[in-house]
Amino acid sequence: MTPAQCLLVASIAMCSTALGGCETATGAGAPPRQELGAGQHGVAYVDDAACADCHAREHDAWSGSHHDLAMQEATVETVLGDFDGATFTHLGQTSRFFQRDGRFFVNTEGPDGRLADFELAYTFGVEPLQQYLAPFPGGYLQSLTIAWDTERGRWIHLYPDRRIPPDDPLHWTGRYQRWNVMCAECHSTHLRPNYDLESDTYRTTWAALDVGCQACHGPGGAHVDWARAAPEERTSPPPAAGLLVGFPAGEAAAEIRACAGCHSRRQRLTGVAGHARPFLDDFLPATLDEGLYHSDGQIQDEVYVWGSFVQSRMHAAGVRCSDCHDPHRLGLRAEGDAVCLQCHRATPVERFPTLAPGRYDTPDHHFHEQDSAGARCASCHMPARTYMQVDPRRDHGFRVPRPDLSVSLGTPNACTQCHDDRTAGWAAQRAAAWWGRSPEPHFAEALAAARAGAPEAEEALLAVAADGSLPAIVRATAVEALRAHGADALRAIEAATADPDPQVRASAAGGLYPLPPLRRAAALTRLLEDPIRAVRIEAARGLVGVPRTVLTDAQRALFAEARAELVDAQLATADQPAAHLNLGVLAAGEDRPEDAESAYRTAIRLDPFFLPARFNLATLLNRQGRNAEAETVLREGVDRVPDDGELHYSLGLLLAEEQRLEEASDRLERAVALIPDRVRVAYNHGLALETLGRLDEAEEAFLEAGRRDAEDPDVLLALARILLRQGELERARDYARRLIAVDPGSAAAQRMANEIQLRRLRAR
Repeated sequence: MTPAQCLLVASIAMCSTALGGCETATGAGAPPRQELGAGQHGVAYVDDAACADCHAREHDAWSGSHHDLAMQEATVETVLGDFDGATFTHLGQTSRFFQRDGRFFVNTEGPDGRLADFELAYTFGVEPLQQYLAPFPGGYLQSLTIAWDTERGRWIHLYPDRRIPPDDPLHWTGRYQRWNVMCAECHSTHLRPNYDLESDTYRTTWAALDVGCQACHGPGGAHVDWARAAPEERTSPPPAAGLLVGFPAGEAAAEIRACAGCHSRRQRLTGVAGHARPFLDDFLPATLDEGLYHSDGQIQDEVYVWGSFVQSRMHAAGVRCSDCHDPHRLGLRAEGDAVCLQCHRATPVERFPTLAPGRYDTPDHHFHEQDSAGARCASCHMPARTYMQVDPRRDHGFRVPRPDLSVSLGTPNACTQCHDDRTAGWAAQRAAAWWGRSPEPHFAEALAAARAGAPEAEEALLAVAADGSLPAIVRATAVEALRAHGADALRAIEAATADPDPQVRASAAGGLYPLPPLRRAAALTRLLEDPIRAVRIEAARGLVGVPRTVLTDAQRALFAEARAELVDAQLATADQPAAHLNLGVLAAGEDRPEDAESAYRTAIRLDPFFLPARFNLATLLNRQGRNAEAETVLREGVDRVPDDGELHYSLGLLLAEEQRLEEASDRLERAVALIPDRVRVAYNHGLALETLGRLDEAEEAFLEAGRRDAEDPDVLLALARILLRQGELERARDYARRLIAVDPGSAAAQRMANEIQLRRLRAR
């Protein structure tokens, strides 16, 4: 059995439909509560009401904003949904919403599959939908997956086409609907989960239930003390007036960092985010991964704003979030196109000297009828994608529409999003006629080729990774994609460890496993002193398998510190199974099999559906000769996820190793059906059938593998061999010749050709 060892998984916290779930617990834990306490550098948090005394205008603007209403206690004033006995039926399951004694309840399916009443104690969000949170034993708050559509005044299910059983972690009572860690930190201020792994419970606290002043400005105790001091006692203002976070005029970095912690798809690296630290000290943001972004960088899954904005020319020019959005009210600075015309105007803008003055709100620019929907700036440059059925969110890449990429790569484009009765080809022709120039090369070609596994991908990725004019998130993505390629790619990854951007350095540090230990140590040990935590963590991860004897005493000390940061990053999300998978991989890399097994089993305990931990545990047990236990682990996975082809494949390989070939063949046949593009799956199915003596079926299995890859040497050799066994010498000779053409230096190919020639001579 040889399923690939899983590498460290990014457990990326996010605010989305699935808030994070739980399993009912007893004993430890406590309901969430407010606790001001001290924050970073010992500075105390204060009640936000203290800010209103001096900052009335800002406080009034913030009051009623989405930050203010991010999370509230459920009251008659805050609850927007219909709780007057309303019912909602989803795939045959009816839920009823009602009030009792001034409190709000839902009668719905509980964790045991039975209907029961659950109190909904908190609201979560406000528009375009409002979710509701139910307290559970163990300090959990569970997010009901039925939400209130505030615009249409109706109940909706956040998984409209899916019936989720109670034992599934996506069930509303399950782990991945648990509020405490998945989304809570971005809807409350200074949230501390206080998770206990042994009891799987929480004692979560917050400084403010909603997103208040100190979520962005940092703990306010020192600032309030300074502001309230008597004039004769007050010294000159401390830096940032005693706040940890300052927003200097004209400086974008501090402001974007303050927003990015919540408005990004990212992996947490610390227990509680700090203030005024570099973004990658607390988080490792996602790159343009397949499934998250389209190959041209447009948003696909819920990735929020940061990842698209940092791709934009506006970000490169120093545009801040607050240039467009009021930081307290959160709405736009101006209505409609006026927000864009603040800068995109006929008169120069001093802050942005590279921006060409001009008239942008005319048909000469947008080629649409004035005041039509197509003439709006956002229609072309910020196309929207709808999440959770009712929540359209605009792409902040501010890119020029590229329907030509839609034609060649299948990416979406703003033109056919509006003109949905037209083709991408039509849109590309119109764009060419309007702009009168050939489209410029785009990194999308390289990323699309990499995703497709195309042979030409490596050269294109090398060019993207080396192009310093491209955004760092794009280059980091290319560096990660190069991990699948050869020596030239490895040299490029090695060079990227010296990139000026920390996201690129972190991506490079995580991709040097194939290097020999000495060379890997030379590349990564200097990153152990990197000023950015994410880079140090990735460097430590890359050095795990390097013998300590090749490091100096100073390097070993630095590695120990960075390794501790790596472990802390996993423990920061200890209620997530991916964290324990990561700890298991770390233990396995350090030859601590007992610790690795314990970590994998913890991951499975937290989420029995979490397959990466099952694969790694089965592999570990197999290597220890504990195949019966490995089989149990895989069969339990099949019982829970019967349509996962990798489970059937791994189980089939294990059974083949045990010489239970009939069972192995059945599992491998199922895997072939579920993983139709994997040549090795079909090939191994053929081997099992051949060993069983079912030669006709084996031939068909090998032919099926050949249809997946006509030049795979193992498949060509197998076809030549099995045709030879069946006496079909001419067909066998054809495959032997093809094998020699593909791999002319192969001794096995030459032996096969000689054997076939000998048989042909004997047959004459």
